[in-house]
Amino acid sequence: MEQTQTSHNGSATATQGAQRRVLVVEDDQTIVDAIATRLRAEGFLVQTAGDGPAAVDTAEAWQPDLLILDIMLPGFDGLEVCRRVQAQRPVPVMMLTARDDETDMLVGLGVGADDYMTKPFSMRELAARVHVLLRRVERAVVAASTPRSGILRLGELEIDHAQRRVRVRSEDVHLTPTEFDLLVCLANTPRAVLSREQLLAEVWDWADASGTRTVDSHIKALRRKIGAERIRTVHGVGYALETPNP
Repeated sequence: MEQTQTSHNGSATATQGAQRRVLVVEDDQTIVDAIATRLRAEGFLVQTAGDGPAAVDTAEAWQPDLLILDIMLPGFDGLEVCRRVQAQRPVPVMMLTARDDETDMLVGLGVGADDYMTKPFSMRELAARVHVLLRRVERAVVAASTPRSGILRLGELEIDHAQRRVRVRSEDVHLTPTEFDLLVCLANTPRAVLSREQLLAEVWDWADASGTRTVDSHIKALRRKIGAERIRTVHGVGYALETPNP
């Protein structure tokens, strides 16, 4: 297990992640070193773990602000790590997978991951997404303490902004922070079609069209939780949140 300290070079980049803790769980030392080096340059504190049991123990002891988590690990896999860590406390999770397998992605999102990247990936994009996930957590804290004008009701779907809770037919639905933000983005303009690029920019703060498959996978995960009929696909364009006729 390794801890790397924040950079003190005084640059704007190095201060962005100051004092934020990232746990990197990956058994390939070359990838671990590359990620740790990049995140250290961004100003993060970094610890690493090379197997499932070590990852869970380190997360419990160190209380990271974010996990970067490979799916394929010795001991037990990243999906089980995600389940156990999320049972301890909510923490944003970036999944890494060597396979461009949609099933893996959906299962990862289903156990509490917030985003995923398929190897090989650029360190620049990884660092950008880490910053996005942490900003989303900060926005959620602010939103929870900001009074809102009640609950948004769209038929049997209820969205409580202040508590960041969603109900379908009065039953609570557990959404990850990313899924909640995605649903709110669609609900802000019900029935209006939002392109994948728009959703990527609004929810992920990411302007690179290469990330649109991330949007598709999160939409599929969201459909499984709130009902497939509530999100309409406009082929070649994007998605819209369906609402009952007035």
